[in-house]
Amino acid sequence: MAVTMAEITKLRKMTGAGMMDCKNALTESDGDFDKAVEIIRKKGQAVAAKRSDREASEGCVLAKHENGLAIMLALKCETDFVAKNADFVALTQDILNLAAAKKPADLEALKALPYANATVADAIVDRSGITGEKMELDGYAFVEGATVASYIHPGNKLATIVAFNQPDIDAQVARDVAMQIAAMSPISIDAARLPAEVLEKEKAIAADKARQEGKPENMIERIAEGRINKFYKEVCLLEQEFVKDAKMSIGEYLTKTSAGLTVVDFKRFTLNVE
Repeated sequence: MAVTMAEITKLRKMTGAGMMDCKNALTESDGDFDKAVEIIRKKGQAVAAKRSDREASEGCVLAKHENGLAIMLALKCETDFVAKNADFVALTQDILNLAAAKKPADLEALKALPYANATVADAIVDRSGITGEKMELDGYAFVEGATVASYIHPGNKLATIVAFNQPDIDAQVARDVAMQIAAMSPISIDAARLPAEVLEKEKAIAADKARQEGKPENMIERIAEGRINKFYKEVCLLEQEFVKDAKMSIGEYLTKTSAGLTVVDFKRFTLNVE
């Protein structure tokens, strides 16, 4: 049957599929839109199954913050070409906006949210059928606080979110800390919240290094302790040197801004090789 441009355009708005895919699906379904949507979806499922063993190492990482909630996620794909596609970025933004509105508990709950007459997971499969690449959601996280901030590094490969304990703090201060997290990749807010297994591993490494350097056994513990204090300054956010002013730590910068001001939570996600 003949398919009109209006019908193709309508199906494209419904599915986001390419013009030719929409035309072919409408022709195959004899103009039945429900069947055409199903044809496009099955194509996506076939592509997803065929490429399930591929590595989705590229993608788009986005974040946003509002009303005490900062949230981020990554939609991953196989190539940078697809990652930069406007429709791919728009889908990532749509999913992020939905997540901000619904605040699902985890990644699986996010995938199950209703989206465009199906679910988020279905929409990703459909997009996979359009691009011919494996796609998957990753990096979903959120933080809550009296003040929140987010930062997306240019290129949409790295994002951070951070929450503070005080309301109405200066937006630039909040952004400075979010950018600090992006640049310096801390793993903990402070030393007290470092995972025990990480600390024990670093202590063992520091002690072994001191022994390899031939240090006396009765000095090993003290030397290792000094190296652990240096480690704290590298990986604990509040103890890191502020990238904009190395004369102060992030903790000192926050205290200078407002007495008692501190970070209560943060998350960082990147697709870059570090």
